[in-house]
Amino acid sequence: MAIDSATLQRVTAQLYERSLKKIPDDTRTALARAETAETDVTGKRMLKIMLQSADAAQQDDELVCSDVGIPVYSIKIGTRVQFEGPVRAAITRGFAELVQRIDPPILKMVTNPLTHERSHAGKDMPLLSFDVIDDADYVEIVCAPKAMGTGRWEAIDVFVYPTLEQIERFILDTVLRAGSQPCLPIVIGVGIGGTFDHAARLAKESVLRPFGRTNPEPILAAMEQRLLDAVNAMGFGPMGTGGDASAMAVHIDYAASHGFVPVAVCLNCWINRRTAARIHNDGRVEDLHW
Repeated sequence: MAIDSATLQRVTAQLYERSLKKIPDDTRTALARAETAETDVTGKRMLKIMLQSADAAQQDDELVCSDVGIPVYSIKIGTRVQFEGPVRAAITRGFAELVQRIDPPILKMVTNPLTHERSHAGKDMPLLSFDVIDDADYVEIVCAPKAMGTGRWEAIDVFVYPTLEQIERFILDTVLRAGSQPCLPIVIGVGIGGTFDHAARLAKESVLRPFGRTNPEPILAAMEQRLLDAVNAMGFGPMGTGGDASAMAVHIDYAASHGFVPVAVCLNCWINRRTAARIHNDGRVEDLHW
């Protein structure tokens, strides 16, 4: 048995569409919890509006936000997987097919950075990253479109033997600089260590982490809570209207490094777009829901 291109094309297109029309279950739960706890009257009202908007989009098969972002997929390939036909081309075709059929239509968000020309296609689009899973007979695909609100404010810097305080200060400075622009409350993913590119990947993987999972590293678990409390104490509140809910979660991961230590900060807006599925060698498709 093998995973065929037609299945890859169909599943990746479906993941993108689902990410645009439904917020993850854990995210809706977090927003509802924030709405109950919010002490600011305007912030509480804003959270209620956001929840109603998300529910209406799902019920009416509409877009939660008109900024549909650009297509980004994280793909983990089991070492026992076999493919029948192209992989990258199938995902590219899937997005092109989605553009033609999705209702309502999506805006041209793919932009040439040299000419600023906008389209639904472009060099290296969709953006794909790959990893492997030892002894698995499936491919795990996560779709996490990246839009302007959060993409504009993400950051990375490289330190030399930084203290935990220096790392936390950089993370908080990044969030403070962004202010209300990333459509709060946000999810903050942080990658520490490795190399420049690896830290960014860790941050991306961290922002996708399901809510409620305690970090197995005690130092990072404590850091996550301190940072979450600090961000929410900034007072930006939902959509910058003021209040207690500026962030839903802070998720951090790390890798061994040299004396130089990259620190990357990745952000997801309140919609927290992320959908996932596994395609097994026998053709079975398993939806993964957060």
